[in-house]
Amino acid sequence: MGPISQFITHHYRHFNAASLMDAARAYVDHVESGKPMLVSLAGAMSTAELGLSLAEMIRQGKVQAISCTGANLEEDLYNLVAHDHYERVPHYRNLSDEAEQELLDRHLNRVTDTCIPEEEAIRRIEGAIVDLWQSAGRDGNSFFPHEYFFELIRSGVLEQYYQIDPKDSWLVAAAEKNLPMVVPGWEDSTTGNIFAAHMITGDVERQVMKSGVDYMVSMAEWYQRDGGKHGFGFFQIGGGIAGDFPICVVPMLEQDLEKPVPKWSYFCQISDSTTSYGSYSGAVPNEKITWGKLAVDTPRFIVESDASIVAPLIFAYVLGW
Repeated sequence: MGPISQFITHHYRHFNAASLMDAARAYVDHVESGKPMLVSLAGAMSTAELGLSLAEMIRQGKVQAISCTGANLEEDLYNLVAHDHYERVPHYRNLSDEAEQELLDRHLNRVTDTCIPEEEAIRRIEGAIVDLWQSAGRDGNSFFPHEYFFELIRSGVLEQYYQIDPKDSWLVAAAEKNLPMVVPGWEDSTTGNIFAAHMITGDVERQVMKSGVDYMVSMAEWYQRDGGKHGFGFFQIGGGIAGDFPICVVPMLEQDLEKPVPKWSYFCQISDSTTSYGSYSGAVPNEKITWGKLAVDTPRFIVESDASIVAPLIFAYVLGW
């Protein structure tokens, strides 16, 4: 074990720290036994630059599938091509409404303490991806949102703008591996909004973009194909649709298609959502047993903390750093 793993092993003995340690050890046991793992990304993990550790997890075969929000899909690419133009606002808690307006006037979109530059990130991607959508329309093709992003990376059209080492981009690593992905609710993203706008103006055709239902069908195929006898593990960062959508594939297959498949064989959620009444993100894992998602003997963990702190630590442990 490297120094980070040794530190965690020695110091993380109780409470949320112990949960982190338990989840990390179980993750290692899971992948070392040859079982696949899905990682779901909610929140703003790409803007938090989780790619610094997640990309290596993908390259080393510690992640076999990704579910992410449309925001995380695009924001990793934004960071890749516009990193030097980002601005950090460490005093964001004290910003006045007028100061927020000033950021907008400068075309800076704030995510907590980090501002994404519209021109260098969003508009730079827009031109390149609209070309792909229009090309698909001319050829009568239809692809998933993430497949267009993979093509942007593979084509090299954006390489001239790279401002970080591509090895620190989880999206580049996923494209290189052609990793199975789902991006549920992609329409709720900046690029999804751009697609809708270009559809309204008639620049792109609706049929070039596959939807969430298509993602579920695709996921059903690769869960059965790659899940083996034990099924995938499920490592959930945050809550929301990035986690709620993919975890439903198991009961869908079993209950709606009547195809017996293994339950998710590992479950860990990092969340700061308070366990509460009617909260999906705050639900304890054993609730998922009643929905046919987890089994009674599924190893399951909750780390109630900041995902931007916890996820890199767990990944570092799994990687032996």
